[in-house]
Amino acid sequence: MCGIIAGIKKKNVVDGLIHGLEKLEYRGYDSAGLAFFKEGQIRRLRSVGRVSELKKISRNEESLVGIAHTRWATHGVVSESNAHPHISEANNVTVCVIHNGIIENYLELKAILEKKNYIFQSQTDSEVIAHLIHFERQTSTSLTEALHKARKKLVGAYAVVVLCDADPFIICATKKSSSLVLGQNNNNECFLSSDPISLAKLSKSITFLEDEDLICISKENVKIYSENLKQINRKSKEIIIAEENISIGEYSNFMIKEINEQPSAIASTLETIFDENSITSELFGARASKIFNNTNAIKILACGTSFHAGLVAKYWIEHLCKIPVSVEIASEFRYRKSAVFEKTLIIGISQSGETADTLAAIEVAKEIYSCSVLGICNVQESALTRISDICFLTRAGIEIGVASTKAFTTQLSALFTLSLVLAKVKNCLPSEKERDLLRSLRHLPKAAAAVLKGENQIKDWTEYFKNKQNVLFLGRGIHYPIALEGALKLKEISYIHAEAYAAGELKHGPLALIDENMPIIAVAPNDKLVNKLKNNLEEVKARGGKLFIIADHGLELVEDSCTKIVSLGDHAGYLSPILHTIPLQLLAYHVAISRGNDVDKPRNLAKSVTVE
Repeated sequence: MCGIIAGIKKKNVVDGLIHGLEKLEYRGYDSAGLAFFKEGQIRRLRSVGRVSELKKISRNEESLVGIAHTRWATHGVVSESNAHPHISEANNVTVCVIHNGIIENYLELKAILEKKNYIFQSQTDSEVIAHLIHFERQTSTSLTEALHKARKKLVGAYAVVVLCDADPFIICATKKSSSLVLGQNNNNECFLSSDPISLAKLSKSITFLEDEDLICISKENVKIYSENLKQINRKSKEIIIAEENISIGEYSNFMIKEINEQPSAIASTLETIFDENSITSELFGARASKIFNNTNAIKILACGTSFHAGLVAKYWIEHLCKIPVSVEIASEFRYRKSAVFEKTLIIGISQSGETADTLAAIEVAKEIYSCSVLGICNVQESALTRISDICFLTRAGIEIGVASTKAFTTQLSALFTLSLVLAKVKNCLPSEKERDLLRSLRHLPKAAAAVLKGENQIKDWTEYFKNKQNVLFLGRGIHYPIALEGALKLKEISYIHAEAYAAGELKHGPLALIDENMPIIAVAPNDKLVNKLKNNLEEVKARGGKLFIIADHGLELVEDSCTKIVSLGDHAGYLSPILHTIPLQLLAYHVAISRGNDVDKPRNLAKSVTVE
């Protein structure tokens, strides 16, 4: 969840490191730091807060070699002493380390190192790595060898980048279950990063490192070693991330930009459906037809917003395809014993493709089920795409805002496409219905754009919520997961406590919370459950609750002092959940802005959850 950038340039590298950190700040922004060679020694600068604070104190620094890090706290409070890089120095040798991930056996290693007279200055697990490499360097011929010895003793997930003044002008790094990418340009300048986003301006090509790779970069060359320290080659590819794709442009922040990008993101995701009248399993890869034909059950593994997308997909797939679907929070699934169904397809959903719990859960599922894996992801060269048998890319473009918006609606678009493909494979999709649903899918970007035009109506609700401490969301059927997602968005960026319930559960406990101080947001499509939902809403009004309803035409509810309504238009059928999501995103956004919050970087959260 932290950001790593390191590099070697023929001219000053410090500016490039700061630029990279600014692009990585969505991954962590509690503190930041950098280290570089200056007059043969390692100089370290650290600051608490955003990268802008580090930028101030590094403005006049110059070096050809350096490493930098932006932190999201896991072990230890937010402080300068806990900020990376971490240093170990003794016996005229200094080792400096930056680290993403979690070292599970750090307490055991710390106890061993303290007995060897190493003194710890931080509360982090990462400092263990610096001291461990320093210890190994005493009896090694090179930093490469020392890092190799040290990593054999580490248990957990890590991307580690290290400098040592005994090995000047060399950067060594290794990874396990954490992303690390090599970037290179035509001037033999090299960078290492946890995310290709940071390399768009710095590199011409990228190479994705694999687990257990160890890499050393210098002014002369790049060497990559395998787990047993044999030199190997990894394929590189041209970097295609444009700087304009990661700029705010005319918007005040990334979140509102990404909310407004949803029509185009959905359209891009659906561009692969060439035929207006028919859909094919080849959309999911050459092997998809065989895998889908051999699928009798589905298990979806995901976290957070992606988990909510999976819950919606369960309704679609079971209704259209008659295939049983279970949806599990990845962090729960990986630690329990699961009943095995034959011919189960595992679907992993992750915006970044680097979500640690989801990746680990998929690996567990593959061992249990000996099954095929479908990855649904927004990043082509990610860990999820590499461990999946077949993939579908959501084509949302880079999403910087921590609270996911366009990634969610494109995930839903992909999952509905999957539902149609599976229905056709299982002979559950008559040709006429297939054409009708494809027409609806093609109309979806335009429908999403129409919903966005109602932003001011949603904005008008802001005053009712900005000073509230609690909000209740209600939904029924396939829209219950949308209520869950709406509640998640509100608490993520406004810091208002929000909970979502299936509306039919009101009488089973939540009704006790209803009074004139509890606003209730209802997702109210004009579907077959609408009359049931109306009854639930009347129960709320009878207890003095104030209702805020996201509705379709034909709902036949009237605004009054206790009821506010925004209508989205005609009911969108199967695709209604996607459209009803957008007003909830806008509401969370405007409430958060009214409270003066940083919507792109909400407190305590980071974009890509790469640690357990």
